Amino acid sequence: MSVRIGVITFPGSLDDRDAQRAVRIAGAEPVALWHGSHDLEGVDALVLPGGFSYGDYLRSGAIAALSPIMAEVRAAAEKGMPVLGICNGFQMLVEAHLLPGGLIRNDHQHFVRRDQRLTVENNDTAWTNTFAKNQEIVIPLKNGEGGYIAADETLDRLEGEGLVAFRYAGVNPNGSLRDIAGITNDRGNVVGLMPHPEHATEAGFGPDTRAAMRSGVDGLGFFESAIAAVARIAA
Repeated sequence: MSVRIGVITFPGSLDDRDAQRAVRIAGAEPVALWHGSHDLEGVDALVLPGGFSYGDYLRSGAIAALSPIMAEVRAAAEKGMPVLGICNGFQMLVEAHLLPGGLIRNDHQHFVRRDQRLTVENNDTAWTNTFAKNQEIVIPLKNGEGGYIAADETLDRLEGEGLVAFRYAGVNPNGSLRDIAGITNDRGNVVGLMPHPEHATEAGFGPDTRAAMRSGVDGLGFFESAIAAVARIAA
């Protein structure tokens, strides 16, 4: 079957084209969607890409989370459609209450850009099933408001129920509580993270590895996982 993954563009999105390219490299068909639409065009999965969406000056993702298409995203997620929020997209997912917690200014008050080591804490989601549990991957990170926060009760629940999808390894780049880099919902179909997997899907353009400069393609696993998850749903 041909898997169609929608990538939603919001005013200010920067990485929507990169996400579309990542979808194509993984073997699915990218479908460009507009934030002002109510039509998901029959896609099988959704990506909310990174960038600096309109209204971020109030609170990152707060206004974009009210875009018309987010009503459709919420309904689709509740029915089990795989949804991935990357960086600004993660901020939208927490603002839309599809994921718990929030994202605040980095604790050092500076924008950070680095190739970041992550540990895969949960490999039983729609976006992580091609990884091994506890596998270490390297994914580019770039954010100014990437500090993940939540109440202690929420953090304990995330930990206890295995809903931490990714944890920062080696260094915590933004002060996220408990080194949390990404989380999932109870059902495992909605995942949000601050690092950018779409920037690590093509040799020559990814992070440096021991094998060669810019050869890292760990991000490809996210999109391959979604394709596998859609195939299982269809079966």
